[in-house]
Amino acid sequence: MKIEKRDWFFIVLVIVILAIFIGISGKEKTKPVPRNAIHKPVYDEAYKNAPGPDASFVKKTFFKPAKKDAEKLCEPCHAQYNIKLPPNHPPKHRCLFCHKLVQ
Repeated sequence: MKIEKRDWFFIVLVIVILAIFIGISGKEKTKPVPRNAIHKPVYDEAYKNAPGPDASFVKKTFFKPAKKDAEKLCEPCHAQYNIKLPPNHPPKHRCLFCHKLVQ
């Protein structure tokens, strides 16, 4: 089988697209939510409906933490301890959109 001109165009196109994806991806720049005593209520709220150890593989695989419920705890606590957010910080009510929960 001979590779023709249009095949080379497709191969080059795929390589360019992959190079663009690799070029724009980088390491995460946001900080994860610390796994400590202060943030324990956030983790407890997010994982309150987590499947138990005897749950099926499917339930464990497709479980999503209750992030919106847990985010309600962020702003009052940060305000109480006077933790300032950076000037370009996105809306305060969507903390777990960027900041990831450490498993």
